[in-house]
Amino acid sequence: MKSNPPSSFFEQPILNSPYKCPSRRWELDDNRQPTGRILPGRREVAFVTPVPQPRRRGPSQDEMIYEEIGDGGQKYQKLAHIINSLRQQLAKWRDLPQTKWQVTAQTARLLQHWRGRNHKFQGVRPFFCQMEAAETVIWLTEAAPKIKAGRQFLEHLQAANDGANPGLFRLALKMATGAGKTTVMAMLIAWQTVNAVRRPNSRRFTRGFLIATPGITIKDRLRVLLPHDPNSYYKERELAPGDMLGDITRAKIVITNYHAFKLREKTDFSPGGRALMQGRKGSELKTKETEGEMLQRVMPELMGMKNILAFNDEGHHCYRERPSGESEEANLTGDARKEAEKNQEAARVWISGLEAAQRKLGLNRIFDLSATPFFLRGSGYKEGTLFPWTMSDFSLIDAIECGIVKLPRVPVSDNIPGADMPQYRQLWETIRGDMPKKGRGKAAELDPLKLPEKLKTALEALYGHYEKVFDQWQQADNVEVPPCFIIVCNNTSTSKLVYDYVAGFQRKPEDGSAMLINGHLKLFQNFDHHEKPLARPRTLLIDSEQLESGEALDKNFRAMAADEIERFRQEIQARTGNRRQAENLSDQDLLREVMNTVGKPGTLGAQIRCVVSVSMLTEGWDANNVTHILGVRAFGTQLLCEQVVGRALRRQSYDLNDNDLFNVEYADVLGIPFDFTAEPVLVTHKPPQPIVHVRAVRPERDHLEIRFPRVEGYRAEPPTERLSATFNDDSSLTLTPELVGATITHNEGIIGKGVDLTVKHLRSRSTTVTYHLAHHLLETKWRDGVDHPKLYLYGQLKPITKQWRNSRLRCQGGVKPSQLLYRQLADKACERIHAGIVSRHVGDYPIQAILSPYNPAGSTAHVHFSTTKKTYKTDPRRCPINYAVCDSDWEAEFCRVVESHPQVCSYVKNQGLGFTVPYRYGSEARRYLPDFIVLINDRDGQDDLLHLVVEIKGYRREDAKEKKKAMEIYWIPGVNWRGDYGRWKFAELTDGEDIEKTFAAVVKKLLQ
Repeated sequence: MKSNPPSSFFEQPILNSPYKCPSRRWELDDNRQPTGRILPGRREVAFVTPVPQPRRRGPSQDEMIYEEIGDGGQKYQKLAHIINSLRQQLAKWRDLPQTKWQVTAQTARLLQHWRGRNHKFQGVRPFFCQMEAAETVIWLTEAAPKIKAGRQFLEHLQAANDGANPGLFRLALKMATGAGKTTVMAMLIAWQTVNAVRRPNSRRFTRGFLIATPGITIKDRLRVLLPHDPNSYYKERELAPGDMLGDITRAKIVITNYHAFKLREKTDFSPGGRALMQGRKGSELKTKETEGEMLQRVMPELMGMKNILAFNDEGHHCYRERPSGESEEANLTGDARKEAEKNQEAARVWISGLEAAQRKLGLNRIFDLSATPFFLRGSGYKEGTLFPWTMSDFSLIDAIECGIVKLPRVPVSDNIPGADMPQYRQLWETIRGDMPKKGRGKAAELDPLKLPEKLKTALEALYGHYEKVFDQWQQADNVEVPPCFIIVCNNTSTSKLVYDYVAGFQRKPEDGSAMLINGHLKLFQNFDHHEKPLARPRTLLIDSEQLESGEALDKNFRAMAADEIERFRQEIQARTGNRRQAENLSDQDLLREVMNTVGKPGTLGAQIRCVVSVSMLTEGWDANNVTHILGVRAFGTQLLCEQVVGRALRRQSYDLNDNDLFNVEYADVLGIPFDFTAEPVLVTHKPPQPIVHVRAVRPERDHLEIRFPRVEGYRAEPPTERLSATFNDDSSLTLTPELVGATITHNEGIIGKGVDLTVKHLRSRSTTVTYHLAHHLLETKWRDGVDHPKLYLYGQLKPITKQWRNSRLRCQGGVKPSQLLYRQLADKACERIHAGIVSRHVGDYPIQAILSPYNPAGSTAHVHFSTTKKTYKTDPRRCPINYAVCDSDWEAEFCRVVESHPQVCSYVKNQGLGFTVPYRYGSEARRYLPDFIVLINDRDGQDDLLHLVVEIKGYRREDAKEKKKAMEIYWIPGVNWRGDYGRWKFAELTDGEDIEKTFAAVVKKLLQ
């Protein structure tokens, strides 16, 4: 018998940073089980998911998958080889110098921006998996056609599309649920649009985009892709440099659910009227839209454009049925047959709409984004066959090892002897004979109290764990929403029965009187102990299929959910005081709003604890507080299992721990035969980190508002008649092996004597170093325009350079002064020398701060974000923000100190504020986020307060000197020269042990 996987895999599965290429992985044995060993290197694409096997098991997963594919797995192996090879090409490409990337300058700049090379992201920056997906598309579009190594990938893509999508060119990106596909779409739209605007004659780029989705929910969520949306990702997630945001506003983007592609009737005839118009032998009336009319209705903004680019979000719903494929429907019955027919019809409408757009407008490429880009049942392909045009894969196991998603736990054993599979792993197979087989609207004839006992036990078992989690969340500070329990059912009959059982229902005896049967799961009851309906239901009944179509609700389902709908209307009226607003909302709009806001504080769905759903809930449903799932339906394939489990995989917190990794989060699953890693080990279920909503307190604290300039750069031109410099400790540069690389390396072979590799041979005359450094300073800092260095200044710069070299250059650990001639080190040295010159002449000429042309001013009035980091509740008399996010105990102590100091009028912690200081670290442009802004009354007048920028620093690395220099030499003089943002000064506090005394000394000096 196979031994159990070690608990370490399940307790601490996260090995890699979400921001770097995975460098470690858990070893899996021949049965795809973790052995507990950690292996170096990234996991290769295999399309085989590791599964926790039951104690008694059937064939291996390899055998089951390959048997289903029917080709010995050869096609999968070939496709895996293609994707693995492409990964290798991308890895080599990333390591090349930027000049050899074979992309446009605009593309290169965006890539550097996303990687954080020249931009400090205030929030979560693009994950590695998002970067890899975008890079895959960019490399195949720009670089691959120019190099020999790219041909095989382009030829493979062309062949795959010719076989399955004649006339269309599709490329699929496989990303685990919760990995951020919307961000990838925004990155690709920015890339295409910026290039199209700045290279209008290139056919590789476009400003026109069609985004097709499987339903209304995703369509609504994707509004963040519109450049002018208030929550636009381009600005909110900082996905483009500031000067490119204006280019992105020129994009024309249409977002639609695929249902809109269906040709509609232009004339509404009754059946009798249609027959009358046709006559006895008349031909069928042509009353439907033409393709052109449909396109005009769906995408009027794109009419007249060519070379449009399309995105299929959840693109596994879109495919052309395989003409030669053997029909599966003949072998299916019941719900399975209906599901296959539904998939087939949806795919036909979707692909037909894209083909119409291709014929009339021209589609350059179609990008499919999905966690499961597989053919569905009814496609003519074996269900679960991967789209052959898939070129990138970041699987669920990869996402878990990087901490990007929650870890799902499924049953692997129980106390029923002799069973091959735990009962709650395949619950439906156990209870299906006792469940209603009638369709929608028939549930009223059934009794919720007669649910199968095994289903009730499964509900109670999972609910018992939910209660513990619920209590933990209640005891946690600042957790404003409850955990969410979702139940996925096969039809409305089952969903109504389960809903009534858990939430309560009114039973009508024969005499016509109503009797309340309250819900059996206390935390999910929708009625109080007085048998009155709760004002805010705890349990929600949803038919996601109907809501996603955008059509009116079925009258039977509307009747089922009538109580819920009415209570939500009353809540809107109570909140807004506007009865008309509540009445004008359609039933489906109201329920969709509740569903879309589950887990979001201050919304209609904030306090929903349980969602009972027909179908599988909608893809794109982004609730991040789901902790438990129960499946009460058939799950024919792993595709469907992963889609349903995916509703619980979205993380709550994206804050890194002390190891720069995400903390593990879990989701518990019953009734879904999901073949993924899990084990019934005793793992303490930790409550989520408290979520704190940091915001400006308005209007109560408006008088404490702090405004600041958004500085983009500086203009500083010292007089050239006579240059001199002033150097201090911050002007020094220490060259160490940590900075320049190892200076002694010991190499050995298998046998024989080892050898030390050193840099002792690097011997250069000090005058040579001075000459080259002075010349580099002239070339980089003193030029007429961009072409001509001011050669006449060399005679002045050389002695200044020599002065700096003799007094401020230090070498340690075997580093030689000649290594200063390395370009990156020379850039750092020249920055320090130039700063010394500027500081010496700062009173002789103005330093001008250049403000952002689009958003020149920032303010505490616009702060609004959520965090799980440590916070300090601020004094309402001193701070315009309700909480200060503290990255250290020193910062929390500083908040207390400034609140008690008599000269402090207001202060704010610089988190989510948008206050940044541009500076250079060598040749690299960066942005620095100071810790605090403090308003000090240094002249006994409220109308002329001093703005003190405070940095609290423990260990000072080399870049800390550059930050301080940028503040003292450039930012502060530049802003003060403008005069329209008040007076500013800067202080760096390095003594955290007695921060109160240190700050008092700073203020005392300011008052002198």
